[in-house]
Amino acid sequence: MTTITTQTITFNVFRFNSETDYLPYYKKVEMEVTSEEVVLDILNRIKWEVDGSFSYRRSCRHGICGACAIKVNGKGVLACKERMNDLIELFGTELTLEPLSIKRAVKDMIIDKEDFWVKHEAIEPYLISHIEEHPEMECAVTPAQAEALLDSDYCIQCGLCHYSCPVIEINDDFIGPAAFAKAYRFNADVRDDGIDERLDIINAPSAGVWDCVKCFECAEVCPKEVNPIEKITKLHNQIFEHGRAINNVATRHAVGFAHSIKKHGLLDEAELVRYSEGTLPMLMKHGKVGFKMFKVGKVVMPWNMPKSDKLDEVKALIKSSSTVKF
Repeated sequence: MTTITTQTITFNVFRFNSETDYLPYYKKVEMEVTSEEVVLDILNRIKWEVDGSFSYRRSCRHGICGACAIKVNGKGVLACKERMNDLIELFGTELTLEPLSIKRAVKDMIIDKEDFWVKHEAIEPYLISHIEEHPEMECAVTPAQAEALLDSDYCIQCGLCHYSCPVIEINDDFIGPAAFAKAYRFNADVRDDGIDERLDIINAPSAGVWDCVKCFECAEVCPKEVNPIEKITKLHNQIFEHGRAINNVATRHAVGFAHSIKKHGLLDEAELVRYSEGTLPMLMKHGKVGFKMFKVGKVVMPWNMPKSDKLDEVKALIKSSSTVKF
């Protein structure tokens, strides 16, 4: 039999009303929290027991609608699924409750998600297909073809990955992991004819997949295990497979990385920078840092670059797994 435990927790609750407040503030609330409660229970108790004006979104309470997404101590969580005990074990007995994006806060935990929906719409999140006006049979999809979607259709559009993405914070043009996962969902659908259109959108400099920093935060916070970074990597490959790659630093970086592993079985970091940015730009931009790295042995000259002991196995692995010719 499971024993219900109780702990005293201090919450720093983000408060802001865009109609009356110039700046946000944090209200300290102390509560007895049981091991049965989730974050949504705490939001409810703050509203019902402390301050009726406290505002947040909630609906299904079953991890389906995605409405109750917030951040606790900077970690994106779906309030109706996240157990308080897990957060206390991770962060201790003082927790800060904040909206997904402070700069987009409208009232307390409620944010304006306009940027999320604009970017979602921009990648054409629907099937593009030319079908007969009066088809004689359904367009069947095999189990294997459905499997190729890699659960990308499980996205509930909660925005957790979008507002946890560090690139979104500093680059307003960046489309973001949720929209990229949605783009993959339709690009991987055998019934869709819009893959090249979508690839041109998500291949754009500054806005597209090449500006992803691969921190894996999107995969970490996703409550449905959609794993957006996996789909972003698939989109990288699709860009090459469909001949949509643009010759720029980002695509040369990807090609240079593959060449280095194929040649040495190891990453030649100095050559990767030279290949991606060009010799002269590299010297002008990174010359001082490169010289310092060279002095402490962090940069290896091309003729001294070591080879992997298992280079033949690495080459065989690359040959068997490569689907793209650069």
